[in-house]
Amino acid sequence: MSVKFTPNIPELGKLYGAYSPASSGSGTLHSIAGQLGGLPDGALPGDGSVYAQTKQSFANLKTVLDGIGLTFADVLRFNTFIVNRESIPEFMEARREVFAEIYPDGEYPPNTLVLVAGLVEEQFSVEIEALAIG
Repeated sequence: MSVKFTPNIPELGKLYGAYSPASSGSGTLHSIAGQLGGLPDGALPGDGSVYAQTKQSFANLKTVLDGIGLTFADVLRFNTFIVNRESIPEFMEARREVFAEIYPDGEYPPNTLVLVAGLVEEQFSVEIEALAIG
């Protein structure tokens, strides 16, 4: 793994979710475009909920990482865009489940969560982009 997380900076205080305040790494920087929570055919996964779209966004990120020969262990940071403040609990629940699988040691990349009015198509509620080092 070429990425090191700094999961705790005591002077910073409470963290609002599963993320590290900082990370560092060495190697080539890869910018991964935001991945929506849609299936390859454009349909929404499952019931189309924020929960289902979040899981699919991470699955789509994995597909991109695989395509460039990287894994989630190479992710330096995430930027997450979601529609509606009410979506946060579903997003957090899905992310906790995904992170339990992809980061079993409990150390997570930094993540910035941004509330937006909308995404590229009205049906989408979640988009996640990443920076990775490999």
